[in-house]
Amino acid sequence: MLSLRAERGFYKRALYIAIPIMVQNGITSFVSMLDNIMVGRVGTDPMSGVAIVNELMFVWYLCLFGGLSGIGIFTAQFYGKKDEKGIRYTFRLMWMLILVLVAAGILVFRLADTPLIRLFLHEDSGIGDVAATLMYAEKYLSVMLIGMLPMGITQIYSTTLKSMGETVAPMKASIAAVAVNLIGNYILIYGKFGAPALGVVGAAAATAASRFVEMAILMVHVHRNTQKYPFIQGAYADKYVPRDLLVSCVKKGTPLLFNETLWAAGMAALTQSYSLRGLSVVAAFSISQTVTNVFSVVFIQMGMAIGIVIGQELGTGKTDTVQEDARRLMIFAVLICLITAAAQLAVSGAFPRIYYTSDEIRNIASGLIRVNAFCMPLFSFSNAAYFVLRSGGKTMLTFFFDSLYTFLFPLPLAFILSRFTGMPILYLYLCVQLTEIVKCIIGGVLVKKGIWINDITHYDQKERYPLFSAFSLHPDG
Repeated sequence: MLSLRAERGFYKRALYIAIPIMVQNGITSFVSMLDNIMVGRVGTDPMSGVAIVNELMFVWYLCLFGGLSGIGIFTAQFYGKKDEKGIRYTFRLMWMLILVLVAAGILVFRLADTPLIRLFLHEDSGIGDVAATLMYAEKYLSVMLIGMLPMGITQIYSTTLKSMGETVAPMKASIAAVAVNLIGNYILIYGKFGAPALGVVGAAAATAASRFVEMAILMVHVHRNTQKYPFIQGAYADKYVPRDLLVSCVKKGTPLLFNETLWAAGMAALTQSYSLRGLSVVAAFSISQTVTNVFSVVFIQMGMAIGIVIGQELGTGKTDTVQEDARRLMIFAVLICLITAAAQLAVSGAFPRIYYTSDEIRNIASGLIRVNAFCMPLFSFSNAAYFVLRSGGKTMLTFFFDSLYTFLFPLPLAFILSRFTGMPILYLYLCVQLTEIVKCIIGGVLVKKGIWINDITHYDQKERYPLFSAFSLHPDG
């Protein structure tokens, strides 16, 4: 009986962390889906333009996510040790990273927007207008840049709280933000309540506004609850970060930052290969990815919860049971994913019919949704393995496991099949997705070997790094 209770408590702990994140990202993905549907009802060209920009923004977002996640590994283990100073230090490092990445992102998108968008524009059977799609994409991107800084700041607070196991507050902030986004979309896209009908510009404006709302809610919550989040006390009073912690974060975080960036770039390159089949395929992918993102939230966020749970266990020194815990959680994640995959398969035929587009695009989209549902258990297993490996700070290993795999297997296969064969898009897509089997085998072997079991939270509080100590107002301890 005690063992059964312990088992239930173990899974409850994982779900306690995972469910609020699932709800948060599920609502966000659902509203993004409604956003996509709203723009799609304006026309195929606006929908394709927005889809291309979101693909490019996705690369930047994962660069952001990767950099913060590298630091978040330390935050999770510091929390396991109840080391508030350590959490404060990682919080400061996140700020410094975000300022650099936001500035770099805005610069790249301002200077190279048109060339990047044109990579995805190819004529096909006459469905879609390349010039119109380019125009809509450029307009959408120019407004989306406004929301990059508040989005980055939100991720600082959200990543810190999630690494501490606090997922409810980010969920509430996200719910409020998506409500603003949804209402703003309705008003600004179609011109309701006396507002002008702005189309894709209105969609971007509503999204940018929601970023500011989410940032404000999360910041106010943290700063009003200093007893619950003691790390925030004095977080802005000093720029001090121990030198060896900084060096460790750079060593562990840089591979993760490059991994997420290169992986996202690889996904964008895959989409570019698929886009050679024409604008009809771009539009179909926009539809399929919209609904797939909603269902994928479950296994993606379950993987993140696994990383948090295992990271905190490593921080407390429970290395004797952590490997078995990781194995159980990975199996648990796949079992949950089977349910969501079945649900996605059930809506694959009906969902594309919501859009005002051609039957050809609807049929392609339905097929793509089915392929994603069929392969989802594979993605769930490899995603869980990735977060387990990452929890122990083995970020160079995850770099090879994630990015190197992408550039060695799916990307070359998609490049060859899209350019040198006449294979229909659905068979091409299925062949590429099934390469995930290789990744699952590699991930399973690496997790079983236990080489990721590692405590990385060691730093010298007395040693100051000159860059930060020069600007310190008073020492932190």
